[in-house]
Amino acid sequence: MATTVVLVDDHTMLRQGLRRALEAEGVKVIGEASDGDEGVKVALAAKPDVVLMDVSMPGTDGIDATKRLVGADNRMRVIMLTMHADRDVIDRAIKAGAVGYLTKDASIGEVIEAIRLAANGDRPMSPRLAEAMLTEARKDTEAIISSREEEVLQLVADGYGTTEIADKLFISQKTVKNHLASIYEKLNARDRTQAVLLAVKMGIVKLT
Repeated sequence: MATTVVLVDDHTMLRQGLRRALEAEGVKVIGEASDGDEGVKVALAAKPDVVLMDVSMPGTDGIDATKRLVGADNRMRVIMLTMHADRDVIDRAIKAGAVGYLTKDASIGEVIEAIRLAANGDRPMSPRLAEAMLTEARKDTEAIISSREEEVLQLVADGYGTTEIADKLFISQKTVKNHLASIYEKLNARDRTQAVLLAVKMGIVKLT
């Protein structure tokens, strides 16, 4: 059975082009709307597997529409479409109940994959958004973790012990331990392993 989708976007040409591209790939578009209010009504009536919802629309925007839609039927799987990789927009969309986020320059393959993932209960995000959020997270963390602490953490990730780290950085073992204690506190980590895993996820250090 084909995956069903409702398209909500105020740009008619974009909806038409997206409909043709999706249906060419076997996705069935069962409804369209040009604003948030209409989108909520169409989606609640059509009961699609996934709703592709534009963020910026006149009147009721996509985030408010998503909040209303998910509030009325928590089974709705909404993927937000946005022009920019804006962290604030993503945070608001998460709170509204969206399960996925795509930038409008995403390829049709990425859109199809996101729809498939959302329909199966996953939370898709376009590579551009994921990269932007990772970069922002790294910047936020770098503002907290000093360059010396980053050096210590990388050496921990490389498998070095306290004595070896002290020797490599020409500092005392006590200083290494103080850096580690500071890192644990800043990353809210219990130990070296958790600190390294968090740092890898944030892109601060790399596993070799």
